[in-house]
Amino acid sequence: MNLLSIGASYRTADVAVLERLAIPESGVPELLQRLVAQPYVGEAVVVSTCNRVEVYAAVSGFHGGLGDICNVLSEHSGIPASELAGHLYVHYGEAAVRHSFRVSSGLDSMVVGEAQILGQLRDAYHSATEVDSAGRLLHELMQQALRVGKRAHAETGIDKAGQSVVTAALDVAAEHLGGDLTGRSALVVGAGAMGALSVATLTRSGVGPLRITNRSHERADRLAEAYGAIAVPIEQLDEVLREVDIVVCATASTEPVLTRARLERAGKELVVLDLAVPRDVAPDAVGLPGVLIVDIDSLANSRRSNPAAAETAAVEQIVAVEVDNFLGWLRGAEIAPTVAALRTRAEEVVSAEMRKLMSRRPEFTEEQRADVSRTLHRVVQQLLHSPTVRVRQLAAEPGGDQYAALLRELFDLDVPLATHADAVPEIGGRS
Repeated sequence: MNLLSIGASYRTADVAVLERLAIPESGVPELLQRLVAQPYVGEAVVVSTCNRVEVYAAVSGFHGGLGDICNVLSEHSGIPASELAGHLYVHYGEAAVRHSFRVSSGLDSMVVGEAQILGQLRDAYHSATEVDSAGRLLHELMQQALRVGKRAHAETGIDKAGQSVVTAALDVAAEHLGGDLTGRSALVVGAGAMGALSVATLTRSGVGPLRITNRSHERADRLAEAYGAIAVPIEQLDEVLREVDIVVCATASTEPVLTRARLERAGKELVVLDLAVPRDVAPDAVGLPGVLIVDIDSLANSRRSNPAAAETAAVEQIVAVEVDNFLGWLRGAEIAPTVAALRTRAEEVVSAEMRKLMSRRPEFTEEQRADVSRTLHRVVQQLLHSPTVRVRQLAAEPGGDQYAALLRELFDLDVPLATHADAVPEIGGRS
Protein backbone atom coordinates (compact mmCIF):
# COMPACT_ATOMS: atom_id res chain seq x y z
CA MET A 1 0.00 0.00 0.00
CA ASN A 2 1.13 3.56 -0.73
CA LEU A 3 -0.02 6.87 0.74
CA LEU A 4 -2.19 9.18 -1.32
CA SER A 5 -3.58 12.56 -0.27
CA ILE A 6 -6.24 14.32 -2.35
CA GLY A 7 -8.00 17.52 -1.40
CA ALA A 8 -9.23 21.00 -2.08
CA SER A 9 -8.54 24.04 0.06
CA TYR A 10 -8.78 27.82 0.05
CA ARG A 11 -5.71 27.72 -2.21
CA THR A 12 -7.37 25.78 -5.02
CA ALA A 13 -11.12 26.32 -4.64
CA ASP A 14 -13.51 29.12 -3.78
CA VAL A 15 -16.08 28.82 -1.02
CA ALA A 16 -18.81 27.79 -3.48
CA VAL A 17 -16.82 24.64 -4.33
CA LEU A 18 -15.74 24.01 -0.73
CA GLU A 19 -19.29 24.14 0.58
CA ARG A 20 -20.37 21.52 -1.97
CA LEU A 21 -17.44 19.34 -0.95
CA ALA A 22 -17.93 19.94 2.79
CA ILE A 23 -18.81 16.86 4.79
CA PRO A 24 -20.97 17.32 7.90
CA GLU A 25 -19.77 15.46 10.96
CA SER A 26 -22.71 13.09 10.76
CA GLY A 27 -21.83 12.20 7.16
CA VAL A 28 -18.16 11.33 7.72
CA PRO A 29 -18.67 7.65 8.72
CA GLU A 30 -20.70 6.89 5.60
CA LEU A 31 -18.16 8.61 3.33
CA LEU A 32 -15.31 6.69 4.95
CA GLN A 33 -17.13 3.41 4.37
CA ARG A 34 -17.73 4.33 0.73
CA LEU A 35 -14.06 5.11 0.29
CA VAL A 36 -12.71 1.85 1.72
CA ALA A 37 -15.28 -0.07 -0.34
CA GLN A 38 -13.49 1.09 -3.51
CA PRO A 39 -11.22 -1.44 -5.28
CA TYR A 40 -7.94 0.46 -4.85
CA VAL A 41 -8.55 2.06 -1.42
CA GLY A 42 -7.55 0.06 1.63
CA GLU A 43 -7.59 2.77 4.32
CA ALA A 44 -9.04 6.28 4.56
CA VAL A 45 -9.17 9.35 6.80
CA VAL A 46 -11.28 12.40 5.88
CA VAL A 47 -10.57 15.95 7.07
CA SER A 48 -13.32 18.53 6.51
CA THR A 49 -12.88 22.07 7.87
CA CYS A 50 -14.09 25.53 6.94
CA ASN A 51 -11.29 25.94 4.38
CA ARG A 52 -10.24 22.42 3.31
CA VAL A 53 -11.58 18.97 2.49
CA GLU A 54 -8.93 16.26 2.27
CA VAL A 55 -8.77 12.50 1.96
CA TYR A 56 -5.73 10.63 3.22
CA ALA A 57 -5.69 7.08 1.90
CA ALA A 58 -3.62 3.94 1.65
CA VAL A 59 -4.03 2.74 -1.92
CA SER A 60 -2.82 -0.26 -3.90
CA GLY A 61 -2.17 1.84 -7.01
CA PHE A 62 -1.81 5.54 -7.79
CA HIS A 63 -4.06 5.84 -10.82
CA GLY A 64 -6.68 3.47 -9.46
CA GLY A 65 -6.72 5.13 -6.04
CA LEU A 66 -6.89 8.59 -7.57
CA GLY A 67 -9.85 7.58 -9.74
CA ASP A 68 -11.68 5.87 -6.86
CA ILE A 69 -11.35 8.83 -4.49
CA CYS A 70 -12.22 11.42 -7.13
CA ASN A 71 -15.34 9.47 -8.06
CA VAL A 72 -16.49 9.30 -4.43
CA LEU A 73 -15.90 13.03 -3.93
CA SER A 74 -17.68 13.77 -7.20
CA GLU A 75 -20.72 11.72 -6.19
CA HIS A 76 -20.77 13.32 -2.75
CA SER A 77 -20.50 16.91 -3.99
CA GLY A 78 -22.47 16.61 -7.20
CA ILE A 79 -19.54 18.20 -9.06
CA PRO A 80 -18.59 16.30 -12.24
CA ALA A 81 -15.20 14.61 -11.87
CA SER A 82 -13.81 16.49 -14.87
CA GLU A 83 -14.72 19.82 -13.24
CA LEU A 84 -13.69 18.78 -9.76
CA ALA A 85 -10.20 17.77 -10.93
CA GLY A 86 -9.33 21.41 -11.57
CA HIS A 87 -9.79 22.21 -7.88
CA LEU A 88 -7.89 19.27 -6.39
CA TYR A 89 -4.29 18.87 -5.29
CA VAL A 90 -2.70 15.42 -5.21
CA HIS A 91 0.23 14.16 -3.15
CA TYR A 92 1.61 10.63 -3.40
CA GLY A 93 4.17 8.68 -1.40
CA GLU A 94 6.74 10.93 0.25
CA ALA A 95 4.86 14.06 -0.86
CA ALA A 96 1.72 12.83 0.96
CA VAL A 97 3.72 12.39 4.17
CA ARG A 98 5.24 15.87 3.84
CA HIS A 99 1.84 17.43 3.13
CA SER A 100 0.24 15.83 6.18
CA PHE A 101 3.05 17.10 8.44
CA ARG A 102 2.85 20.61 6.96
CA VAL A 103 -0.91 20.62 7.52
CA SER A 104 -0.59 19.48 11.16
CA SER A 105 2.09 22.14 11.78
CA GLY A 106 -0.13 24.94 10.49
CA LEU A 107 2.15 25.69 7.53
CA ASP A 108 -0.64 25.03 5.03
CA SER A 109 -3.31 26.94 6.94
CA MET A 110 -4.97 30.12 5.74
CA VAL A 111 -3.56 31.75 8.87
CA VAL A 112 -0.11 30.21 9.10
CA GLY A 113 0.61 28.69 12.49
CA GLU A 114 -2.98 28.39 13.71
CA ALA A 115 -3.32 25.48 16.12
CA GLN A 116 -6.98 24.64 15.48
CA ILE A 117 -6.02 22.23 12.69
CA LEU A 118 -4.51 19.88 15.29
CA GLY A 119 -7.90 19.36 16.89
CA GLN A 120 -9.52 18.94 13.50
CA LEU A 121 -6.96 16.29 12.50
CA ARG A 122 -7.47 14.52 15.81
CA ASP A 123 -11.23 14.45 15.25
CA ALA A 124 -10.75 13.11 11.72
CA TYR A 125 -8.45 10.37 12.97
CA HIS A 126 -10.91 9.48 15.74
CA SER A 127 -13.76 9.19 13.23
CA ALA A 128 -11.69 6.87 11.03
CA THR A 129 -10.77 4.75 14.05
CA GLU A 130 -14.41 4.42 15.06
CA VAL A 131 -15.45 2.99 11.68
CA ASP A 132 -12.19 1.01 11.32
CA SER A 133 -11.19 2.74 8.07
CA ALA A 134 -7.64 3.45 9.28
CA GLY A 135 -5.18 0.57 9.13
CA ARG A 136 -1.55 0.29 10.14
CA LEU A 137 -0.29 2.84 7.60
CA LEU A 138 -2.77 5.63 8.39
CA HIS A 139 -2.65 4.94 12.12
CA GLU A 140 1.09 5.61 11.99
CA LEU A 141 0.73 8.63 9.67
CA MET A 142 -1.96 10.32 11.77
CA GLN A 143 -0.20 9.67 15.07
CA GLN A 144 3.06 11.05 13.71
CA ALA A 145 1.33 14.04 12.09
CA LEU A 146 -0.27 14.97 15.42
CA ARG A 147 3.08 14.57 17.18
CA VAL A 148 4.86 16.71 14.56
CA GLY A 149 2.21 19.41 14.87
CA LYS A 150 2.61 19.53 18.65
CA ARG A 151 6.38 19.62 18.29
CA ALA A 152 6.23 22.52 15.83
CA HIS A 153 4.08 24.59 18.19
CA ALA A 154 6.16 23.68 21.25
CA GLU A 155 9.61 24.27 19.75
CA THR A 156 9.01 27.35 17.58
CA GLY A 157 7.14 30.62 17.83
CA ILE A 158 4.97 29.96 14.81
CA ASP A 159 1.78 30.39 16.84
CA LYS A 160 3.03 33.07 19.26
CA ALA A 161 0.44 35.56 18.00
CA GLY A 162 -2.41 33.14 18.70
CA GLN A 163 -3.71 33.64 15.19
CA SER A 164 -6.69 31.71 13.83
CA VAL A 165 -9.32 32.12 11.13
CA VAL A 166 -11.40 33.96 13.74
CA THR A 167 -8.66 36.46 14.58
CA ALA A 168 -8.04 37.04 10.87
CA ALA A 169 -11.74 37.75 10.37
CA LEU A 170 -11.80 40.10 13.37
CA ASP A 171 -8.84 42.00 11.94
CA VAL A 172 -10.97 42.73 8.87
CA ALA A 173 -13.88 43.76 11.10
CA ALA A 174 -11.66 46.05 13.16
CA GLU A 175 -10.39 47.83 10.06
CA HIS A 176 -13.96 48.43 8.95
CA LEU A 177 -15.03 49.67 12.40
CA GLY A 178 -12.19 52.11 12.96
CA GLY A 179 -9.48 49.82 14.31
CA ASP A 180 -10.84 48.97 17.78
CA LEU A 181 -13.49 46.41 18.72
CA THR A 182 -13.56 47.25 22.43
CA GLY A 183 -17.12 47.82 23.56
CA ARG A 184 -18.63 46.73 20.25
CA SER A 185 -21.67 44.50 20.69
CA ALA A 186 -21.54 41.12 19.00
CA LEU A 187 -23.56 37.99 18.31
CA VAL A 188 -22.17 34.51 17.70
CA VAL A 189 -24.51 32.19 15.82
CA GLY A 190 -23.51 28.59 16.54
CA ALA A 191 -22.12 26.90 19.65
CA GLY A 192 -19.92 24.21 18.12
CA ALA A 193 -16.11 24.17 17.98
CA MET A 194 -15.84 27.21 15.71
CA GLY A 195 -18.51 29.04 17.67
CA ALA A 196 -16.67 28.40 20.93
CA LEU A 197 -13.39 29.62 19.40
CA SER A 198 -15.22 32.74 18.18
CA VAL A 199 -16.64 33.45 21.64
CA ALA A 200 -13.23 33.04 23.26
CA THR A 201 -11.53 35.28 20.70
CA LEU A 202 -14.19 37.98 20.89
CA THR A 203 -13.98 37.98 24.68
CA ARG A 204 -10.20 38.47 24.57
CA SER A 205 -10.71 41.31 22.10
CA GLY A 206 -12.83 43.26 24.59
CA VAL A 207 -16.06 42.92 22.60
CA GLY A 208 -19.22 43.33 24.62
CA PRO A 209 -21.96 42.83 25.33
CA LEU A 210 -21.64 39.40 23.68
CA ARG A 211 -24.64 37.27 22.82
CA ILE A 212 -24.76 33.63 21.70
CA THR A 213 -27.56 31.82 19.91
CA ASN A 214 -27.78 28.25 18.73
CA ARG A 215 -30.38 25.76 17.54
CA SER A 216 -29.81 23.87 20.81
CA HIS A 217 -30.39 26.48 23.51
CA GLU A 218 -28.70 24.25 26.12
CA ARG A 219 -25.37 24.40 24.28
CA ALA A 220 -25.65 28.18 23.94
CA ASP A 221 -26.37 28.41 27.68
CA ARG A 222 -23.29 26.37 28.61
CA LEU A 223 -21.02 28.39 26.31
CA ALA A 224 -22.44 31.71 27.51
CA GLU A 225 -21.96 30.73 31.15
CA ALA A 226 -18.32 29.80 30.52
CA TYR A 227 -17.51 33.25 29.08
CA GLY A 228 -19.91 35.55 30.86
CA ALA A 229 -21.96 36.09 27.70
CA ILE A 230 -25.71 36.14 27.16
CA ALA A 231 -27.55 33.18 25.60
CA VAL A 232 -30.58 34.07 23.50
CA PRO A 233 -33.11 31.73 21.87
CA ILE A 234 -32.72 31.27 18.11
CA GLU A 235 -36.29 32.53 17.76
CA GLN A 236 -35.06 35.99 18.86
CA LEU A 237 -32.40 36.19 16.11
CA ASP A 238 -34.17 38.98 14.19
CA GLU A 239 -34.49 41.07 17.32
CA VAL A 240 -30.84 40.63 18.34
CA LEU A 241 -29.58 41.52 14.84
CA ARG A 242 -31.02 45.01 15.36
CA GLU A 243 -28.91 45.44 18.53
CA VAL A 244 -25.40 44.32 17.58
CA ASP A 245 -22.49 45.64 15.51
CA ILE A 246 -20.75 42.33 14.68
CA VAL A 247 -22.21 38.94 13.81
CA VAL A 248 -20.08 35.79 13.64
CA CYS A 249 -21.77 32.85 11.95
CA ALA A 250 -20.36 29.37 12.57
CA THR A 251 -23.14 26.79 12.35
CA ALA A 252 -23.32 23.39 10.69
CA SER A 253 -26.54 24.28 8.88
CA THR A 254 -26.89 23.15 5.29
CA GLU A 255 -29.15 26.14 4.54
CA PRO A 256 -28.42 29.88 4.97
CA VAL A 257 -29.20 31.15 8.47
CA LEU A 258 -28.96 34.82 7.50
CA THR A 259 -31.04 35.50 4.41
CA ARG A 260 -31.08 38.76 2.51
CA ALA A 261 -34.54 39.52 3.87
CA ARG A 262 -33.43 38.90 7.46
CA LEU A 263 -30.44 41.23 7.13
CA GLU A 264 -32.61 43.88 5.48
CA ARG A 265 -35.03 43.69 8.41
CA ALA A 266 -32.16 44.42 10.80
CA GLY A 267 -32.14 47.91 9.31
CA LYS A 268 -28.66 48.87 10.53
CA GLU A 269 -24.98 48.67 9.66
CA LEU A 270 -23.49 45.27 10.37
CA VAL A 271 -20.21 43.43 9.96
CA VAL A 272 -21.00 39.78 9.34
CA LEU A 273 -18.18 37.25 9.59
CA ASP A 274 -19.33 34.05 7.90
CA LEU A 275 -16.94 31.29 8.99
CA ALA A 276 -19.22 28.42 8.08
CA VAL A 277 -18.92 26.01 5.16
CA PRO A 278 -21.55 25.68 3.75
CA ARG A 279 -22.10 29.41 4.14
CA ASP A 280 -24.51 30.70 6.77
CA VAL A 281 -25.14 33.91 4.83
CA ALA A 282 -27.16 33.68 1.63
CA PRO A 283 -25.01 34.63 -1.40
CA ASP A 284 -27.59 37.16 -2.60
CA ALA A 285 -27.07 39.16 0.62
CA VAL A 286 -23.66 40.31 -0.56
CA GLY A 287 -23.75 43.96 -1.51
CA LEU A 288 -26.53 45.03 0.85
CA PRO A 289 -25.99 48.69 1.77
CA GLY A 290 -24.34 49.03 5.16
CA VAL A 291 -23.65 45.31 5.52
CA LEU A 292 -20.06 44.05 5.20
CA ILE A 293 -19.93 40.28 4.70
CA VAL A 294 -16.58 38.55 5.21
CA ASP A 295 -16.44 34.87 4.25
CA ILE A 296 -13.70 32.31 3.62
CA ASP A 297 -13.07 33.69 0.13
CA SER A 298 -12.57 37.18 1.53
CA LEU A 299 -10.14 35.91 4.14
CA ALA A 300 -8.18 33.91 1.58
CA ASN A 301 -7.75 37.07 -0.48
CA SER A 302 -6.66 39.20 2.48
CA ARG A 303 -4.36 36.90 4.46
CA ARG A 304 -2.05 38.73 6.81
CA SER A 305 -0.17 38.49 10.11
CA ASN A 306 1.95 35.56 9.00
CA PRO A 307 4.82 34.48 11.28
CA ALA A 308 8.35 35.64 10.59
CA ALA A 309 10.30 33.78 7.95
CA ALA A 310 12.64 32.42 10.63
CA GLU A 311 9.74 30.76 12.43
CA THR A 312 8.32 29.11 9.32
CA ALA A 313 11.81 28.00 8.29
CA ALA A 314 12.26 26.35 11.69
CA VAL A 315 9.01 24.46 11.28
CA GLU A 316 9.92 23.44 7.73
CA GLN A 317 13.16 21.99 9.11
CA ILE A 318 11.23 19.99 11.72
CA VAL A 319 8.93 18.71 9.00
CA ALA A 320 11.87 17.69 6.79
CA VAL A 321 13.51 15.70 9.59
CA GLU A 322 10.25 14.03 10.59
CA VAL A 323 9.46 13.09 6.99
CA ASP A 324 12.83 11.33 6.77
CA ASN A 325 12.11 9.53 10.04
CA PHE A 326 8.70 8.39 8.84
CA LEU A 327 10.09 7.16 5.53
CA GLY A 328 12.72 5.20 7.47
CA TRP A 329 9.97 3.54 9.50
CA LEU A 330 8.02 2.89 6.32
CA ARG A 331 10.96 1.23 4.59
CA GLY A 332 11.55 -0.92 7.67
CA ALA A 333 7.89 -1.91 7.74
CA GLU A 334 7.96 -2.79 4.06
CA ILE A 335 10.83 -5.28 4.49
CA ALA A 336 9.09 -7.10 7.35
CA PRO A 337 7.07 -9.42 5.03
CA THR A 338 10.27 -10.36 3.18
CA VAL A 339 12.09 -11.18 6.43
CA ALA A 340 9.07 -13.18 7.60
CA ALA A 341 9.02 -15.06 4.29
CA LEU A 342 12.74 -15.85 4.65
CA ARG A 343 12.24 -17.28 8.13
CA THR A 344 9.24 -19.28 6.94
CA ARG A 345 11.33 -20.69 4.08
CA ALA A 346 14.06 -21.68 6.56
CA GLU A 347 11.53 -23.42 8.80
CA GLU A 348 10.13 -25.28 5.82
CA VAL A 349 13.62 -26.48 4.83
CA VAL A 350 14.34 -27.66 8.39
CA SER A 351 11.03 -29.50 8.58
CA ALA A 352 11.58 -31.17 5.21
CA GLU A 353 15.10 -32.32 6.18
CA MET A 354 13.83 -33.61 9.52
CA ARG A 355 11.21 -35.72 7.77
CA LYS A 356 13.89 -37.18 5.47
CA LEU A 357 16.21 -37.92 8.40
CA MET A 358 13.50 -39.59 10.46
CA SER A 359 12.48 -41.76 7.54
CA ARG A 360 16.09 -42.99 7.26
CA ARG A 361 16.59 -43.43 11.00
CA PRO A 362 13.38 -44.96 12.37
CA GLU A 363 15.28 -46.23 15.43
CA PHE A 364 15.53 -42.69 16.86
CA THR A 365 13.50 -42.24 20.04
CA GLU A 366 11.08 -39.31 20.44
CA GLU A 367 13.58 -37.62 22.73
CA GLN A 368 16.36 -37.99 20.14
CA ARG A 369 14.09 -36.64 17.39
CA ALA A 370 13.24 -33.63 19.56
CA ASP A 371 16.94 -32.97 20.31
CA VAL A 372 17.89 -33.05 16.63
CA SER A 373 14.95 -30.80 15.70
CA ARG A 374 15.80 -28.22 18.37
CA THR A 375 19.45 -28.22 17.31
CA LEU A 376 18.61 -27.65 13.66
CA HIS A 377 16.19 -24.82 14.50
CA ARG A 378 18.76 -23.13 16.75
CA VAL A 379 21.40 -23.30 14.03
CA VAL A 380 19.03 -21.72 11.49
CA GLN A 381 17.92 -19.01 13.93
CA GLN A 382 21.52 -18.09 14.75
CA LEU A 383 22.48 -18.00 11.08
CA LEU A 384 19.53 -15.73 10.23
CA HIS A 385 19.65 -13.46 13.26
CA SER A 386 22.49 -11.09 12.29
CA PRO A 387 21.55 -10.82 8.57
CA THR A 388 17.88 -10.09 9.30
CA VAL A 389 18.72 -7.49 11.96
CA ARG A 390 21.19 -5.83 9.61
CA VAL A 391 18.86 -5.87 6.61
CA ARG A 392 16.17 -4.13 8.69
CA GLN A 393 18.69 -1.41 9.55
CA LEU A 394 19.77 -1.03 5.93
CA ALA A 395 16.17 -0.99 4.73
CA ALA A 396 15.43 2.03 6.94
CA GLU A 397 18.04 4.08 5.07
CA PRO A 398 17.42 5.90 1.76
CA GLY A 399 17.33 3.39 -1.08
CA GLY A 400 16.69 0.61 1.42
CA ASP A 401 13.94 -0.96 -0.67
CA GLN A 402 16.67 -2.61 -2.80
CA TYR A 403 17.60 -4.93 0.08
CA ALA A 404 14.15 -6.47 0.24
CA ALA A 405 14.31 -7.02 -3.52
CA LEU A 406 17.72 -8.67 -3.22
CA LEU A 407 16.50 -11.02 -0.50
CA ARG A 408 13.53 -12.04 -2.59
CA GLU A 409 15.77 -12.67 -5.58
CA LEU A 410 18.53 -14.54 -3.70
CA PHE A 411 16.20 -16.89 -1.85
CA ASP A 412 13.44 -17.05 -4.50
CA LEU A 413 10.85 -15.78 -2.03
CA ASP A 414 7.25 -15.32 -3.05
CA VAL A 415 6.23 -12.16 -1.20
CA PRO A 416 3.05 -10.32 -2.30
CA LEU A 417 3.98 -6.76 -3.21
CA ALA A 418 2.17 -3.93 -1.42
CA THR A 419 1.68 -1.83 -4.53
CA HIS A 420 -0.33 -2.36 -7.68
CA ALA A 421 1.33 -2.59 -11.08
CA ASP A 422 0.24 0.90 -11.98
CA ALA A 423 1.94 2.55 -9.01
CA VAL A 424 4.15 5.44 -10.01
CA PRO A 425 6.98 7.35 -8.32
CA GLU A 426 6.25 10.28 -6.09
CA ILE A 427 3.59 12.65 -7.39
CA GLY A 428 3.15 16.13 -5.93
CA GLY A 429 0.27 18.36 -6.95
CA ARG A 430 -0.59 21.93 -6.15
CA SER A 431 -0.50 22.76 -2.49
